[in-house]
Amino acid sequence: MFGLRGSPSAGAGRKEILSRSSVMGVRGLQGFVGSTCPHICTVVNFKELAEHHRSKYPGCTPTIVVDAMCCLRYWYTPESWICGGQWREYFSALRDFVKTFTAVGIKLIFFFDGMVEQDKRDEWVKRRLKNNREISRIFHYIKSHKEQPGRNMFFIPSGLAVFTRFALKTLGQETLCSLQEADYEVASYGLQHNCLGILGEDTDYLIYDTCPYFSISELCLESLDTVMLCREKLCESLGLRVADLPLLACLLGNDIIPEGMFESFRYKCLSSYTSVKENFDKKGNIILAVSDHISKVLHLYQGEKKLEELLPLGPNKALFYKGMASYLLPGQKSPWVFQKPKGILTLDKQVISMSSDPESREEVPRHTSRSKHRKKTTKNIKKMKLPMYSDSTDRPHESTHKKISIPLISPESRQEVPTCSDPEPRQEVPMCTGPQSRQEVLIWTDPESRQEILCTGHESKQEVPICTDPISKQEDSMCTHPGINQKLPVATDFEFKLEALMCTNPEIKQEDPTNVGPEIKQQVTMVSDTEILKIARTHHVQAESYLVYNIMSSGEIECSNTLEDELDQALPSQAFIYRPIRQRVYSLLLEDCQDVASTCPAVKEWFVYPGNPLRHPDLVRPLQMTVPGGTPSLKILWLNQEPEIQVRRLDTLLACFNLSSSREELQAVESPFQALCCLLIYLFVQVDTLCLEDLHAFIAQALCLQGKSTSQLVNLQPDYINPRAVQLGSLLVRGLTTLVLVNSACGFPWKMSDFMPWNIFDGKLFHQKYLQSEKGYAVEVLLEQNRSRLTKFHNLKAVVCKACMKENRRITGRAHWGSHHAGRWGRQGSSYHRTGSGYSRSSQGQPWRDQGPGSRQYEHDQWRRY
Repeated sequence: MFGLRGSPSAGAGRKEILSRSSVMGVRGLQGFVGSTCPHICTVVNFKELAEHHRSKYPGCTPTIVVDAMCCLRYWYTPESWICGGQWREYFSALRDFVKTFTAVGIKLIFFFDGMVEQDKRDEWVKRRLKNNREISRIFHYIKSHKEQPGRNMFFIPSGLAVFTRFALKTLGQETLCSLQEADYEVASYGLQHNCLGILGEDTDYLIYDTCPYFSISELCLESLDTVMLCREKLCESLGLRVADLPLLACLLGNDIIPEGMFESFRYKCLSSYTSVKENFDKKGNIILAVSDHISKVLHLYQGEKKLEELLPLGPNKALFYKGMASYLLPGQKSPWVFQKPKGILTLDKQVISMSSDPESREEVPRHTSRSKHRKKTTKNIKKMKLPMYSDSTDRPHESTHKKISIPLISPESRQEVPTCSDPEPRQEVPMCTGPQSRQEVLIWTDPESRQEILCTGHESKQEVPICTDPISKQEDSMCTHPGINQKLPVATDFEFKLEALMCTNPEIKQEDPTNVGPEIKQQVTMVSDTEILKIARTHHVQAESYLVYNIMSSGEIECSNTLEDELDQALPSQAFIYRPIRQRVYSLLLEDCQDVASTCPAVKEWFVYPGNPLRHPDLVRPLQMTVPGGTPSLKILWLNQEPEIQVRRLDTLLACFNLSSSREELQAVESPFQALCCLLIYLFVQVDTLCLEDLHAFIAQALCLQGKSTSQLVNLQPDYINPRAVQLGSLLVRGLTTLVLVNSACGFPWKMSDFMPWNIFDGKLFHQKYLQSEKGYAVEVLLEQNRSRLTKFHNLKAVVCKACMKENRRITGRAHWGSHHAGRWGRQGSSYHRTGSGYSRSSQGQPWRDQGPGSRQYEHDQWRRY
């Protein structure tokens, strides 16, 4: 049975789970709810809720929006997690989860985080560094006890979020990847689609004014009982209104507002609070004290004074209002944000769009060969006013204008609410216009003065209609300098209309953060081809690709922690091993971004590896690759359906791995082992400290996996846990996620199922084969005396060894190693210098040893290239 947590009616168990569960969301609120206000937790049954929903809304399917990132650790129920993942067991558990809800007529919509917002980067880094410390303790435990630590040290297997998306899609579930952090889109979707509720584990869902919030940690799948956390009851306990919750969240601290920002203010509230509960913990009393201050002090001046006159915001005013605005869903306003009839919005990007649809944000290329002319586009432009049109039927001569139509995720459901968006923090906030005012933007573009963008009423006269259809290649929306013919193309989604586009000064600063919260920024994209960018975005939103859209839009990607032993000097981090592949993918995806010197822009990589303090991203240059017949364009790879193009797609994929010379050998390999052999060849060419015994273990586990049932894998128990095998298992899985990236970028030459881990990798099975191979067991023993597997084994081994020999890499057994292998691969440390003496065997690409923290260079000439 999947995820059986016990009966949610057991109060003590519920408090324990609530107090130790996710730290995401509002600081201290999860523990407060579990220990101080347990009455806001109501035991509910999903089957009963669904029946009530159907009776109340006939013809409407009860739908639950699932914050998948919150649910990963609760979905992963296999006992073993240390060896690289029990993927068959995990897939089976997900299937049971989906079947249980489907059986009672409940539809599930799964949302995954698509990127990390800049405002939350510091929090992301903080958690990654904390995870590093946990991983160090895990490896210390393994070395001391030779067994997996208890569940209290549980760490989710590498790649779990990526492969969960594909598992759910394989199971026929609607799976979406966000264009910002998922919680906002989850809350918006739940509200706009009248969903039964949100299933997750994030106290931010108590703050959003959206549909009911249910706890995944309390879910008993057998009975479909769980706990509903009621925001109305929370407000009743705190003496607040629902509209006050975003203010409370920001004063307590959340993923945007650092907890320490208002620490002194909270203690002042506590010192003047007269109803301190002796039986409550300190954090509980602080939450009560801050709530009391809001209800008894701040309410007195609400609407009369701005919050900066009532709170010690100081230099943090803009960030504070940004945090407030992050909780406002499309169409919602906060009584705490003082809204003027005419507000000042200021920009620091070239182009803006007034839209609250995260999928339809207009995007502007930032790297083109003629980018040096862009600053000229704002000169000689007089002030103009841009009305927003909701669809192509609106015309500038009409006397009234419609509000902006806002499709959130599903284009079918459109809520017409005036909003403006900030693609940098990717949070949507209401515009400062009233319900009667027409949406118009007045731009002052005097080059000598600070520019301002004003939300105005209907009294302005000049109107410039903005209408585009990217598919028909209309260019009405392009902002140009009178003396420059270059257009600034704007990417739009397939079904979304461009509502407003204007030229602005990139150096404008935010003037009044109280007016709308975040400053208005327009996302500037790396790629200028709108057609290609739309395709990439569609694949991203539909969770069909990995990292491709992030690279092409923002030029910034991240990879979380991997189970890697920072004390193991013999194995490099996966971040460096696979970096040359990523560099070649960058050159493919950013082909039109070269400047006059034919230099592509660097991609910002936030990759976690031992010794990386994550103070700054690594700036990684694209790396040109050699494809037989020349590197095809993305339009050929992605749009051309001619049969012969499939050959070019495969050629491009192999070139990303620098394995073009092994094409014939790999083509002779049957599915699903073709992708595995490609990955193994690359690994053994890159890493000298991988030996013949490792190769035997990798191949043997893949072959034996094909004949094993899920129950057989559950009962499998390795003799003990080896720390090197743990790292090798995670290394292979990270290689599979890299395959997903390359396959997506090259137009899907291989079926994704060929490198889904439940088809070719099992952690415990690999660990067993590794231990047997290390002890010198015969190949027949590794293959469990199966003769048909023996033939396949030798064929696969021959393909890998032959390809490696072409790269002058001879794979030898551990018995042939000299003492120099023990610490050959230098591990980066705090001194930012490599200690290894080895070299990369790749004939192209930067050596991974030269790409550590010391290579975080911002000057082009300091990047080594072959």
